[in-house]
Amino acid sequence: MQVTKIKTGSPFEDHGSYSRLVAVDDWIFVSNTAGRDPVTKEIPAEIGAQTRQVFANVTRALAAVGSGLEDVVMSRVFIQDPADTQAVMTIVGEMFRGIDPATTVTCPPLGSTVYRVEIEVTARRGAGRAETERRVIAL
Repeated sequence: MQVTKIKTGSPFEDHGSYSRLVAVDDWIFVSNTAGRDPVTKEIPAEIGAQTRQVFANVTRALAAVGSGLEDVVMSRVFIQDPADTQAVMTIVGEMFRGIDPATTVTCPPLGSTVYRVEIEVTARRGAGRAETERRVIAL
């Protein structure tokens, strides 16, 4: 078994003793990720820009272990204010179009009001290249 743990240098990771990403063989778990720009350390105030920065951060983490959004099989979207749900989910829909992971969306309080959205994903390296059967069922 191969385990890879990726940290970004965030003081939150050291304080809370966690990794941004843990890969166990081909399974990849990305921690709840906010929209802080890793270069400027700024978080965009506008919800669309913040959501896009979250995806940039998640994409960067996945790339560090040879994966990408196409391999995401589960996402969890945490939105601070329910009024932002439509805007956030429009971008989530754009980013995951054709990937269609299982997704949970919830509106809990986040660690600070500056974080308007955070996303956590589970991926399986190679899932984006796998043969996929798509079905529609009535629930």
